[in-house]
Amino acid sequence: MSSPKKIITYGTYDMFHEGHLRLLKRAKALGDHLIVGVTDENYDRSRGKLNVIESTEKRVQTIRDLDFVDEVVIETHKKQKAEDMQKYGIDIFAIGDDWEGFFDYLNEFTEVVYLSRTEGISSTLLRKENYDLIKLGIVGLGEDTKAFIEEATHIPNLRVNRIYSSDVNDLKKVTKEDNGVNYGHDNYDEFLDSSISAVYIDTALEEHYPLIRKALEANKHVLCENPLALHKSELRELLNLAKTKELLLLSAIRTAFLPAFNQLLSELKNGLIGDIKQVKATRTSSFKDKIYPDTFMTQGATNILSSYPSLLVNKILGRSKDITFFDQGTDNYDVSNLIISKHKNGGIGISNVATGIQSKGDAIISGTKGYVYIPSPWWLTKKFKVNHEDDNKSQTYKYEFDGCGLRYMIAEFVSLIQRGERKSKMLSPKDMIGINRVLLEYNERKIKQLEKAQ
Repeated sequence: MSSPKKIITYGTYDMFHEGHLRLLKRAKALGDHLIVGVTDENYDRSRGKLNVIESTEKRVQTIRDLDFVDEVVIETHKKQKAEDMQKYGIDIFAIGDDWEGFFDYLNEFTEVVYLSRTEGISSTLLRKENYDLIKLGIVGLGEDTKAFIEEATHIPNLRVNRIYSSDVNDLKKVTKEDNGVNYGHDNYDEFLDSSISAVYIDTALEEHYPLIRKALEANKHVLCENPLALHKSELRELLNLAKTKELLLLSAIRTAFLPAFNQLLSELKNGLIGDIKQVKATRTSSFKDKIYPDTFMTQGATNILSSYPSLLVNKILGRSKDITFFDQGTDNYDVSNLIISKHKNGGIGISNVATGIQSKGDAIISGTKGYVYIPSPWWLTKKFKVNHEDDNKSQTYKYEFDGCGLRYMIAEFVSLIQRGERKSKMLSPKDMIGINRVLLEYNERKIKQLEKAQ
């Protein structure tokens, strides 16, 4: 008895439609056993596909529910097609003819067949027909405002056309530029009363809490530079308010949404270097290279920069149970801080932050079977090297990203709103609490020290 003829095909299958169904049926007709690869949303974003609406889980389940599909796999990286063909003993790789010629190199592993697609229907068209345009307003003129406006132009179904600032002269400058931002407001209430449904906040740190609270009360989704608040009670209040109002509140820590960073977390979860015992990360900034407003400087290195190493430490080691600070500076401003955290799983986190002091901004993740090195600047993760005692087993992972990395964060924010979801798997409310625990605890200790000194 001859073995079944195996067919494999791949796709995103977002907004599943008749065109997808016909293509899959034609693929199945080529053989006996059909395997369908569904692209993971992180992989989609790494290759510039930022308009996917539905989650990986939903798209996978849609394909599994088709009675003629025999197996479903999740595609997570560029080389997987060739790997799957060898792993599953594939006879034919079928793909839509809009890719004609592109996958000819895979003939080395199996026969490549290009199938005609159904004209006049596409996921892109369905997105335009079924999802409203999201209008977003900018709050403040911070370090990343101009970059945010530019990066937002790459996100489908999103328009940034309003900005709020108390500085009228700055408003005039921004609205005169050819960037699509045509409306300036120096009154926050009037700004929130406009047609926008979401806001991005990039202002002085102490302004975050009142601006976020007012935006949530006005029923706007909020994306705000971290920290969301400088005190525990304020952060708790904002998260509870967002939950009550069924709104999305998300910290704008771009690292959390980068394709390479999420692939790293996935590999570590799968035991890439065994049990992880230590995570060490450094984030410093020289004011000569990057100028913060005076209001930022009064907050110090911990408030400005600790969110980044805290993200890496907490994502890998989980909730901390004890934090020790070794800060340098005055009572009102810490120039640097070495932060040691102990975690419930026995791991140790070592975070080094400083302003006006330069140091190598790399990161090392140490495990029982090896270690991962992320070169500087690790918070703009593009590659990481896995090192083992046997150097022959060491390997380097590379994931380039477009622009300055903000578009992946904006894409996640927009897709969550479109899906009606209020939590990001990449940066959940639980994650945000864990990440901010360091600076919130540090602020509480500083306040107590100052009160005691008085």
